[in-house]
Amino acid sequence: MKPRLTRSQQRTICSELGSVKLQLLYKASIHGFTAAAFHQRCDNHSPTVSVGYNVSGFVFGGYTEQPFSQSGQYVNDDQAFLFTFSGEKLFKYPVTGPAYAVKMNSNAGPHFGDALVLVNGSQPVVNNSTGSYYNFSAAEMHGNDRNLTECEVYQVEAIPEFKKPWRPVVWENEKRTELMESMKSYKPTVSSVSQVRVLLIGPVGAGKSSFFNSINSVFRGHVTSQAISGSSSTSLTTQFRSYSVKAGRGGKPLPIILCDTMGLEEGTGAGLDVDDIISILKGHLPDQYQFNPTAPLHSEAHGYRRSPGLKDKIHCVAYVIDACKVSIMPTKLEEKLEATRKKVNLMGIPQLVLMTKVDEACPFVSQDIRNVYSSGYIKEMMQEVSARLGVSLSCVVPVRNYSEELELDPNCDILLLSAVKQMLRFADNYFDEISDQFSNIEIKEQ
Repeated sequence: MKPRLTRSQQRTICSELGSVKLQLLYKASIHGFTAAAFHQRCDNHSPTVSVGYNVSGFVFGGYTEQPFSQSGQYVNDDQAFLFTFSGEKLFKYPVTGPAYAVKMNSNAGPHFGDALVLVNGSQPVVNNSTGSYYNFSAAEMHGNDRNLTECEVYQVEAIPEFKKPWRPVVWENEKRTELMESMKSYKPTVSSVSQVRVLLIGPVGAGKSSFFNSINSVFRGHVTSQAISGSSSTSLTTQFRSYSVKAGRGGKPLPIILCDTMGLEEGTGAGLDVDDIISILKGHLPDQYQFNPTAPLHSEAHGYRRSPGLKDKIHCVAYVIDACKVSIMPTKLEEKLEATRKKVNLMGIPQLVLMTKVDEACPFVSQDIRNVYSSGYIKEMMQEVSARLGVSLSCVVPVRNYSEELELDPNCDILLLSAVKQMLRFADNYFDEISDQFSNIEIKEQ
């Protein structure tokens, strides 16, 4: 059976329910628009999401944690809610009378109190009454169109944790020290480059600036906030910034520069411009360049580098993606990321993904960051972002930035430092490719 509920709509519903996925149990157009067919397929299953589709194009329904039956009784469910979609946005209507949340009606399909009934008897119709058990507007819920074209019921399935981490990590202070020392001693394989330049690209609020602050914090020994970060609907970063990480207070710069950019936004003429990204990759953009979303950088701009060297160019690109928003990433934003990735591919620059806020996305990881590679939910999110951005799973690295803490957590540090280690490895691949190109040119000239 092919679900009618789109992947985007499924992800939006799942984002309300936690580490779960949806499994289709009943589809009226296949099994029949009858109460008997519904009960045969759905009784004793829980939790469930029931969805109705009408002639006017509305998509709406309800969620309950109680298993369906034919007892004729109301059942209590304080977690039940009704919902409707407006485009990709979900509107929820929580139950107001939990004792009457769901009625187990043998002559009806999903029956949410006396407020919403999908499939009544053997009729593909919606019965609704805006009584005291749920508060909603019928016009907003389904446009007052009671003629169903489809009804589906999905079982909500928890995504299990792995008994053994699927990606091994050593969670010891010695490992943290080893990663820090290897970063300090790293040297690019190309003599003309002393510091690897990594460009951070991602949506507003994903954690680009926070990632630099977090790496800087690891080497400072306490939480710092040099780069402007926070939560806002528009980018707090308005300049192109090149941040050099130092080995402690007053220490030497480490062999990596993290380049922070304005956030990507959905709208045209908003957020970071793709043409500006190309200028950054090629090394034309000066530090502290003020972004203008409506007009990309031009060659006459102050500080524009006309002939950048290899040391000025970007050697690795890291897409910064919020794990909480992978499943509900807007289509237009995904298209911008895809357009960017294609440009980066053409330039032969290696790319990886930093998946941030993994603790907020998964309660299991929130309990202990060391559960990150034992979480089935985080792995599914990593697989999804891998597919949507067109990079291999080995290029997706989960991290947890410092945002509210005052002191460091060694386990968070290990994840952060492991991400930087991958960046340096990817940069080595880039330098190897550059060296091979020069060797081929020399051979041809001989």
